[in-house]
Formats: sequence, C-alpha cells, structure tokens
Amino acid sequence: METTDIVQEYELEAPPEKVWRAITIPTFRERWLPDHDLAQAEPVAVIPNEEILFRLRDDAPPFLESVVHLQLQPISSDRTLLTVRQRLADGRLASRDTKAANSNEPVMMLAA
Repeated sequence: METTDIVQEYELEAPPEKVWRAITIPTFRERWLPDHDLAQAEPVAVIPNEEILFRLRDDAPPFLESVVHLQLQPISSDRTLLTVRQRLADGRLASRDTKAANSNEPVMMLAA
C-alpha cells in the first residue's frame, strides 16, 4: 500500500517564538491537538524553535497511527509559516514480501 503525505501550510500573524510555545507547551497545544489524539504525549523528535514530531492514533478502527511533523519558518519578526505534514506510520501498512498461494509461480504447461 503506497501512502502520501498530507501537507498543509499556514501563514500566522505571530512571531516564531509565540508559535513555538503554542505547539510545545502541552496546555496550549491541547487546544488544537488534544492528548487523546496522540499515541504518546511526548514528542518523537524535537529541533528547538524549528520542528517537532508527534505520533497520532486514530480514534476509530482500525486505529491507524501516523506521524505529524510541525515545522516553523520565520517570514518576518511577527509572521511565521507553519507547515504541518502528516504521514501514515502504522506497521500494519508495511509492504510484505508475500505471494498469493494460488499464483506464486509462473504459469507452466503440463508435459505429457
């Protein structure tokens, strides 16, 4: 199964420091990314003042997991570009090197 990222960009009227606080301080982040949507409360990776990654879990079956990558880029001293990239990361979606039982070999004619 091939997956593609969902990418969204937002130009915010706030300095990068303020946006960084909003995405990294749990009480602020909870307003737009609630803890119950996270697979784990702690970030997967952090580059201070630039980017942070969280693992998410769907709230409906089959409960797939994904990684959301939040990246900040300053536009000016009071404007920030926030890029949100989400990618499915569930191990159940990994390609398997298995073949169907009824067609795993090339077709051959029977010899008499």
